[in-house]
Amino acid sequence: MTAHATDYTWFDERYPDLGQAYCLTQVQGLSADELLRRFDALPGSDAVGLAAVMVREDAYEDAEDEEAGALFDLAEDRLIVAVTELDGWALAIEPNGYLGTLDTVIPRLGDGTRLVSHFRNVNAVDHFHWWEHGVRRLHFEPLFPDQRDGTDAEAPGIPELLTACGFDLETETHDLCGEAAFALAERLTDVRLGPERLEAATFRIGYAPRP
Repeated sequence: MTAHATDYTWFDERYPDLGQAYCLTQVQGLSADELLRRFDALPGSDAVGLAAVMVREDAYEDAEDEEAGALFDLAEDRLIVAVTELDGWALAIEPNGYLGTLDTVIPRLGDGTRLVSHFRNVNAVDHFHWWEHGVRRLHFEPLFPDQRDGTDAEAPGIPELLTACGFDLETETHDLCGEAAFALAERLTDVRLGPERLEAATFRIGYAPRP
């Protein structure tokens, strides 16, 4: 894969609200139902297309999600997780969520396999994670790609990989750092995301407890 940040400018353009605050988690070899189970999520019905997921998220935030109301007391603190399957990976998208980047949650989600996740919120807090079999291989904030931790943080080829994705390791330039996170995820998973794929995908909606 030769993905670059410029390949992902469509994300903010197509989904501006989601682009401001999201968590995207990919776990290799799992079904959508299994990943929802690992989130401890109450499974709901399906939504076709990411735009439909965002409609469900808006209804849930406004306490107008009838399905959620039938499953649990809406006073209970849960987050919407939408999961689909692409190219041998389960893909979870959390609008306004963050569960897929918590050190207390990631080991459960990625148990026995590979996990790649990235996150951004409205306060410009961001994280990128690459884990395999319970080991954190790489973690950094896309805004600060020169400050990394994990077993492969300084491994040969990592700086070159980040630079090839569009991260600037030499200056404090932050242009397209969020898009570069998508490009790095693609290079690590071999799963290319695009608006057409996301709108054609069937997502299983789940409601995961907030820690």
